Amino acid sequence: METKQPSLMLVDGMALLFRAFYATAVTGQFMINSKGVPTNAVYGFVKHFLMAVSEFKPSHAAICWDMGSKTFRSEMYEGYKANRSEAPIELIPQFELVKDVVAAFDLPNIGLAGFEADDCIGTIARMTKKEEARILILTGDQDILQLIDDNISVALLKKGFGNYLVHNPASFFEEKGISPTQMIDLKALMGDPSDNYPGVKGIGEKTALRLLQQYSNVEGILENLHELTKSQRAKIEQDLDMLHLSRKLAEIKCDVPVECKLPEAVLKVDRDKVFAKFAEVEFKGLHRFLEDHRAYA
Repeated sequence: METKQPSLMLVDGMALLFRAFYATAVTGQFMINSKGVPTNAVYGFVKHFLMAVSEFKPSHAAICWDMGSKTFRSEMYEGYKANRSEAPIELIPQFELVKDVVAAFDLPNIGLAGFEADDCIGTIARMTKKEEARILILTGDQDILQLIDDNISVALLKKGFGNYLVHNPASFFEEKGISPTQMIDLKALMGDPSDNYPGVKGIGEKTALRLLQQYSNVEGILENLHELTKSQRAKIEQDLDMLHLSRKLAEIKCDVPVECKLPEAVLKVDRDKVFAKFAEVEFKGLHRFLEDHRAYA
């Protein structure tokens, strides 16, 4: 009898939580329970998660988290993400609350100080491939696209609930004209304003893509500087140090000391346990939502 291949959905927890928070914050519709604790972001997080489970029907799931602003990247480059504002005061108490809710689903909360959720996701995705499980990464961060391969796909969150742009190697190449691993070199050249590193000043996405399509990677470009236009060559030579640093900042580490054992990530919800947690945090209406959007045993 043929056994169905396991499928693991790795969730970028902060991406879901922030998206859920701002979806209600912009309208001023904060949910606050009787204990005075804001809950709007966690409520929306659960809705996002359950809708993704219903859409993609993974057999396993785990949630990965950033564990603070200080990481090995901020040690490499002081300006890394320095443009980010502090988390809204209404969101701060929801950081631990959301992990409590995830625990009620008997799913792993994974994070490691000094690293980002992306690094945990990358490490687990590579490790789990050895166990022959298909991987789907749910995130709003395009940096994660570099991990795509024949066994790893990425579902990017789009505006609203239940809207995704799913990428595999073929769809990524169709959109960008490069392979997923070349995403690292793309960020090295063009930088990333959201993470606050510049790459090569004056080199935008279109130019960076053309260079990578012709020379494959940063090393290939540097070996053929004489073939570039005078302007392109001058820009790269002037920002050579930042080019190499930006590449290090862009690359997701896939060897950090975290793990996710598949038996611990089985998506099999204990309704009584989850409903008790919903009642505790006063999530009215999610009981029916859970039933309507379930795709688990």
